[in-house]
Amino acid sequence: MEFSLSATQAAVQQLARKFADERVAPLSREMDEQGAMPLALISDMAAVGLLGGPLPAEHGGGAWDKVSAALCYEELGRVDSSVRGFMTVHSSLVAQCIQQWGSVEQRRQYLPMLISAESIGCYCLTEPNAGSDAASMEATAVPDGAGYRLNGEKIWITNGGIAQLAIVFASTDRTLRHKGVGAFLVPTNAPGFVRRKMPGRELGHRAADHAHIRLENIYVPVDSMLGGPGEGFRVAMSALDHGRLGVAAGAVGVAQACLDASVAFARERRQFGQRVGDFQMIQAALADMAADVEAARQLTLRAAWMQDQGLKSTRATSIAKLFAVEAAVRAANEAVLLHGGRGYTNEYPVERYLRDIKGLQIYEGTAHIQRIVIARDLLGKDTVP
Repeated sequence: MEFSLSATQAAVQQLARKFADERVAPLSREMDEQGAMPLALISDMAAVGLLGGPLPAEHGGGAWDKVSAALCYEELGRVDSSVRGFMTVHSSLVAQCIQQWGSVEQRRQYLPMLISAESIGCYCLTEPNAGSDAASMEATAVPDGAGYRLNGEKIWITNGGIAQLAIVFASTDRTLRHKGVGAFLVPTNAPGFVRRKMPGRELGHRAADHAHIRLENIYVPVDSMLGGPGEGFRVAMSALDHGRLGVAAGAVGVAQACLDASVAFARERRQFGQRVGDFQMIQAALADMAADVEAARQLTLRAAWMQDQGLKSTRATSIAKLFAVEAAVRAANEAVLLHGGRGYTNEYPVERYLRDIKGLQIYEGTAHIQRIVIARDLLGKDTVP
């Protein structure tokens, strides 16, 4: 693995950093307070090439490698987790999933619209009774002539309230569990696609759109299936590898933002006649935070590099997500503590970083699930009958 960035990767990093600092940062506090993301911001992401970055040039994308995508997600996550989350779902979970599993016609039809933000994508997997155990989903896809009828409900669907296209996972045979799951491309204006905002107010990611979706006898043709019959679970798990890399990189961004804010505050704030950064306890906290950031970044870029090489990367991606998120949680806790009373309000952004990072412990598989994925890969299958 090369530790230096290629010219293309460095250019992507600079593009994302410029967009994050100049276009996203001025809106972050307002978006958090209002609980919404301007649609114009999404159009701007498309216009500068961010939304289509990870997708093939033949459809209008930037043909980024995974390392470039991770660098982009880190820069967005450093400034605003809701914006980073939007792009991860739209570009990784939805668009890259269609690129990997879609037919020639599906790719031709949907990818240009997703790249240009003519369509926004959402990924409908989680249900009230099927979160980490996706194979137990209760949504059904019953054959009906030349298609299927979809029924069920999905919750915590990011982008669900603003999307024009959904990847919906439903079971064609619940007795088969994961082998009976199908994935379907569903326009959100289809009759029976009912959505509303999730109740309550989120702890973090408040500018993100989170929807509760009901599937009420929606008819979809056979050619709306993504992948083959019974391959929906494989589609979902492959998409999560993309999504988990985005979460890991976003967590690195949050950790870096906490470090930057803490260093700046430790230089400026004075107590007992000196900078608070001159106290050894504060220095120790900053040093640990810096070490965590560097370790998390290298784990994340290594997982991205492995994906670029076509290597088996599920364990590496889960390790990156687990470590980067837990490192960012530690960083956010320390940042709020270091800021004292100022960190306890939204006067400083570290309060938002602490709220946002809790969501990353849950999204794309909780920290508990990542530990299970890692341990199972380490142990392998039990060969004793």
